[in-house]
Amino acid sequence: MLRSLFAGISGLRVNQVMLDVTGNNIANANTIGYKASTTVFQDTLSQMLTGASGAGNGRGGTNPIQVGLGVQVGATSTNFGQGSAQMTGRATDLMIQGDGMFVVQDGSEKLYTRAGAFTFDETGTLVTPDGYRVQGYPPGVTPPAAPTDIKIDFSGLASYTIGADGMIRGIQANGTPVDLAQIAIADFDNPMGLEKAGDTCFRETANSGSAQLDVSGVGRRGSLMGGALEMSNVDLAAEFTNLILAQRGFQASSRVITTSDQVLEDLVNIKR
Repeated sequence: MLRSLFAGISGLRVNQVMLDVTGNNIANANTIGYKASTTVFQDTLSQMLTGASGAGNGRGGTNPIQVGLGVQVGATSTNFGQGSAQMTGRATDLMIQGDGMFVVQDGSEKLYTRAGAFTFDETGTLVTPDGYRVQGYPPGVTPPAAPTDIKIDFSGLASYTIGADGMIRGIQANGTPVDLAQIAIADFDNPMGLEKAGDTCFRETANSGSAQLDVSGVGRRGSLMGGALEMSNVDLAAEFTNLILAQRGFQASSRVITTSDQVLEDLVNIKR
């Protein structure tokens, strides 16, 4: 069979993946904390027709003659660039300005997210919209000791605020200020190695490195902005351009298959 036929098929597959990735980015254009992905293509192994040779015996060297066997998906890279801020005015909505991720607990698993749409549940525990428990440190505990659930007793409080350092500070009914808890921030050597776990969360992998836990403002970790959420970093103009590129790539690969089929048909018709 013609090599071009299989090369065209591989082109259909990878451009379909690009359409899938681009469509998912566009669908999440308004998802808080969402990080866009891009598709990276790479060629497959090329078939060697003639190897290279060096100069000698009165002749110059020759280059190899190779025929490519198609294309494949090399990676789907996540863009961790910061999204724009959306002011909400809610005290428990938080945005990280800079590097770092919030730490949340889903059962026995720790996950990491940039989506800071938090709220307190009926037990006073700071949670995500899906009920994942936000992790932090009790007052007086020096990070990086293992973080725990942030749980606040509101019975004696008149009000509370969350500072840029992630410290939740309350004002008691008698006017006395008190530190209640400090929100933990995770950092990774290779954030692009994180695995998307759904619900705008990530989990660590062998290539992301272990989570380095501390609080905002320490090391590369950014500061917190209260009353704001980080919007998706999807660039719609770029995504619609990618849609066109993927569509044209798919059409071109289809034409390669059609042309290869016509050549095969001509070969079959030679016998007639």
